[in-house]
Amino acid sequence: MACKWLWICCLVFIVSFSFSASEHSITLTKPISFNQTLISEGGKFALGFFTLNNSTSTYLGIWYNTIPNLTTIWVANRESPIPNNSPPVFRLSADGNLVVLSGKNIIWTSNVSAIISNIHSADAVLLDNGNLVLRHGEKEVWHSFDHPSDTVVSGMKLSSNRKTGQRIILTSWVNDQDPRPGAFSLGIDPDRYQLYILKEGKLYWRSNVYAASYSYATGFVKFDQGVSAYLSFVIEDDEVYGVYSISSDSVNTRFTLVPNGHIQLIVWVKTTWLVLYQTPLVTCDLYNRCGPFAACHKDESISQCQCLIGFDPKSPDEWSSGNWTGGCVRKKPLRCDTGDKFLKYEGMKLPDYAVNKGKKSVVNCENECVRNCSCLAYAYENVKDEVGVACLNWFTELVDIATNSSTGHDLFVRVHNSEIVNDTQEHTSIHIRKHLVAVVVAAAIVSVLLLLISVFGYLWRRKRLLRKERIKNELIGFDSMCTASGDGRNNAELVSFSLKSVLAATSSFSVKNMLGEGGFGPVYKGSLPGERQVAVKRLSTRSSQGREEFLNELKLIAKLQHTNLVRLLGCCVEEDEKILMYEYMPNRSLDRFLFDPSESVHLDGSTRFKIIEGIAQGLLYLHKYSRLRVIHRDLKASNVLLDETMTPKISDFGLARIFGMNQIEDKTNRVVGTYGYMAPEYALHGRYSEKSDVFSFGVLLLEIVTGKRNSGSDCTEDAVTVSEWAWENWMEGRGVELIDPAMRDTCNPQQAVKCINIGLLCVQEIMDERPTMSEVVVMLSNETATVPLPKKPAFTIHKRSQISRNYSNNVVTMTNVEPR
Repeated sequence: MACKWLWICCLVFIVSFSFSASEHSITLTKPISFNQTLISEGGKFALGFFTLNNSTSTYLGIWYNTIPNLTTIWVANRESPIPNNSPPVFRLSADGNLVVLSGKNIIWTSNVSAIISNIHSADAVLLDNGNLVLRHGEKEVWHSFDHPSDTVVSGMKLSSNRKTGQRIILTSWVNDQDPRPGAFSLGIDPDRYQLYILKEGKLYWRSNVYAASYSYATGFVKFDQGVSAYLSFVIEDDEVYGVYSISSDSVNTRFTLVPNGHIQLIVWVKTTWLVLYQTPLVTCDLYNRCGPFAACHKDESISQCQCLIGFDPKSPDEWSSGNWTGGCVRKKPLRCDTGDKFLKYEGMKLPDYAVNKGKKSVVNCENECVRNCSCLAYAYENVKDEVGVACLNWFTELVDIATNSSTGHDLFVRVHNSEIVNDTQEHTSIHIRKHLVAVVVAAAIVSVLLLLISVFGYLWRRKRLLRKERIKNELIGFDSMCTASGDGRNNAELVSFSLKSVLAATSSFSVKNMLGEGGFGPVYKGSLPGERQVAVKRLSTRSSQGREEFLNELKLIAKLQHTNLVRLLGCCVEEDEKILMYEYMPNRSLDRFLFDPSESVHLDGSTRFKIIEGIAQGLLYLHKYSRLRVIHRDLKASNVLLDETMTPKISDFGLARIFGMNQIEDKTNRVVGTYGYMAPEYALHGRYSEKSDVFSFGVLLLEIVTGKRNSGSDCTEDAVTVSEWAWENWMEGRGVELIDPAMRDTCNPQQAVKCINIGLLCVQEIMDERPTMSEVVVMLSNETATVPLPKKPAFTIHKRSQISRNYSNNVVTMTNVEPR
C-alpha cells in the first residue's frame, strides 16, 4: 500500500515538473498553481507567482527565465496583492477570461467582453518575446503587451488613440520591493507627438517633439557590435504610438520607468544589468523649470535660468532669489506692421505646445510665421524628406526651453526690431571692454616678467658656476658603466658607443633628425650601420635638471628586459655629453594618438585593449618578475611608446625607484611626477609604493577607453579629472556612454565597460583597496574573473594649470619635475 502511494506521489511530481518545464500555454483543464511556472517556447520568459524579499504579498508576473536575478517585465495584480497565506491559482475561466483566484475570490481578470462559443477552443500562450496572448480559437482577444506595468521590451508599444481615448502607458512601482502603481506614469501625447512623464497627474518631464506628420524610426543607442535599439513612431488617423525594438534578439534589454521617475534603457551583461541610457538626468530636464520665455542652461557655470533676449524677469526679486517659476515678460510689445525680427537660438529643446503646420519648404515655413502676427516662434522638426521639413509654429507662451540639448534644434523667436540692434551693440561694448582690460593686464605681466628674468638670470649663472665642478666629478661614476671604448662594445651592463659613432648616426645632431624635446633635452632619430634605426636621447648641457635622472635611468633600464618596456641599446659618456640610445618607436607616444582627433581613429577597440593589456603586463613585470622590484612613479600616456605593430612599451625611468623584495612602501620629501596621475598618498605625503603605479595605470586606462585627457575641458568644468568624470557617469548608470566615440563601433562594449570598472578600482582613494597589478592582469585576461564594484576615487590631486594641452612629439620623453 505504501509503495502504491509513493508511486502516485512520484507520478504527480513528474507530471507537475513536466508541465512547469515544458508547457507554454494554459487551457481550461491546465491552470497554474502557486508552485508552477509557464515557460515560453524558446525558454526566454517565465510566468508564475512570485513574492519579493520581506514582502507579505504574492503577485502573478512574467520575468526573464534565463537570468538568475528575478527581473519582472509584467505584473498582473499590481493593485490587488494576494496575502501569502492564501495560495492563488491562475486559470482560464468558463467565460473565456484569464483570472487570478485566491480561494473563490477573483483577484484579477483580463476583463475580455468577447463571447466565446466553445470554451475548449480557448487558451493562453506565453510567447518568447514576453507577451501573454489570450486566444478564442484562431482569434487573439487579449495581449499582456497592451496592459504593461513599468517595463517595455522589444515589440511593445506605448500609444494614444484620439478616437477612443484609450492609452497604453507605463506606471512605476512604489519602490524596488513594491510593484503597486507608483507616482510616475509614462505615455505619448497624441496631439504634440512627444513622450511625457506625469508625477501624481502633473507634467514632470517631456521629450523633444519626435514626429510631426508622418512616421519614422530613430536608432538612439548602440550597445554591441551591430546591435542597436530603436524607437519607432507611427502616426495614423486615430492613433499615435511608439514601438521599442532591438536589432538582435540575442541581447536582453528592457525600457523601464523606475520608482524615482527616470526612464532607463537597461541591458543584461554577463552577471548584471547595466543602464545604457537614462532621462531625466539634470534639473533642466524637468518640465518648465524656468517659466515662460526663459531657457534653462545645463552649463552650471552660468545662471541656470536666463530670460530670452528681449525679455526681463516677471518678478525681479523672486528671480534674483532663485525662484524662476514666474518666467519672463517682453521688454517691448511686438509691432507686426513695422516688421518684427526673429532671433535664432541653436541647440535648443523646442518649447511645449508646438503646432504642426505640415510639411513645407524651409522658406515657406519661415514665411508663414512671419506673416502671422500671432506666431511667436517657428522651427523645423528633425524629420524631413523630399516633400519638405516638418514645420512647427508657436502661438502661446514659450515654456520648457533648455539649451545645450544633445538633440537640439534651431529655434527662431519673434522680438521687437530694437532688440536685435541692442543685442549687437551690447556684445560690441563688452568686446571692447574686455580688449582694454586684456591690454592693461598684459602690459603689467610683461613688466613683472622682465624683472623676474633679470633676477633669476643672475642667480642661475652663479649657480651654474658652482655646479660645474660637481658635474666633472660625476662623470667618473658614469664612466664605470659606459666606457667610450669603441662603436658598440659589450660592457658588464650595456653597450657603449663612442661620441663619434653617435654623431655619425644623427648627422651631428641635425635639426632635421630631431624628434622632439623634453625636460631632459632633445631626442634625435639616428641610423646605425645596417640601417638600424634608433632614438638618441641627449642630456642638454643647458638643462637645470636631468643629471640624477640620467644616472638613475642608466642603472635601471639596463637591467630590465620585457616586450612591454622600451629597450636601452647603449649609452655614451664622453667629454661633456651624456647620451642614451634606445630602440626606435615609429609610432611615437600613445598621447599622440589618444588626444589628436585626426589620429584617434587609428585606435580601434581591439588595439586599445591590446595596449591596455601590454601596459599592465609591463607594470606587472616591474613590480614582480624583474631582477629589480621597480616603482615607475611617472606612468602616463606620453611615457608609453608604440612600435610599428602598436605594441606598447613603457619608457622614461628617470623617476623610478628600486624596492627591496620585502619592502611595501617608501617615503620621499621630494615629490616629482605629473599631477593628475599621482596617487593621493604620494602627492600629499610623499608615500609611494606599487599601489602608486596602480593609481597611475587606472588614470591611463580611463584615458585610453574614454579618449579624454586626464585634466582639462575634455571632461567638464565640474569634473576636472577623467576619474571624477567617469565616476559621475558610472554612478548614474551611463558606463557605456564613457566609451570614446572614435572606437564605439569597433569595440566590445562589455569589455570596454569592464575596463572602466577596473580603471575605477585602480584610482580608489584608499591605497589598500586598489588591486595589485597581478589582480589587474587576471581581471583583464580572464573573462570569468570577478570584477568587484569600485568605491569613490580620489578627486583632489590635480593641478589643471600645469597640464599641457598638446600631445608629446618625443619618441622618448622626460617628465617635467614639478614642486609639491
